[in-house]
Amino acid sequence: MIRGIRGAITIEQDSPELIWSETAKLVLEVAKANNVQPDDIASITISTTPDIKSAFPARSVREMDGWQFVPIMCMHEMDVPGALPLCIRVLLHVNTNAAQHEIKHVYLNDAVKLRPDLVK
Repeated sequence: MIRGIRGAITIEQDSPELIWSETAKLVLEVAKANNVQPDDIASITISTTPDIKSAFPARSVREMDGWQFVPIMCMHEMDVPGALPLCIRVLLHVNTNAAQHEIKHVYLNDAVKLRPDLVK
């Protein structure tokens, strides 16, 4: 069965170094929280708010040891007035036997505001 695992993180400013480091941090935290290995992942979708445009966040994941074969797609979120700025979101499509209620979604930094019901 494939389950979707969500995560989001905010960055302080639009810079390649922050985009790469915080995206890697988020993806690794989502994988760790759900006991997921790269071979368990069918694909990853990464979106950013339109104010993030200096680098592709997928680069950081592709450069992690063992992750280079995971299919990754980047895109921008809708530009909705009042939306949380400087936010990177991930959706991992994972092969797992875990039930939907067992999935642990991860929200870091100011992104905890997006889903306070899921933040522990």
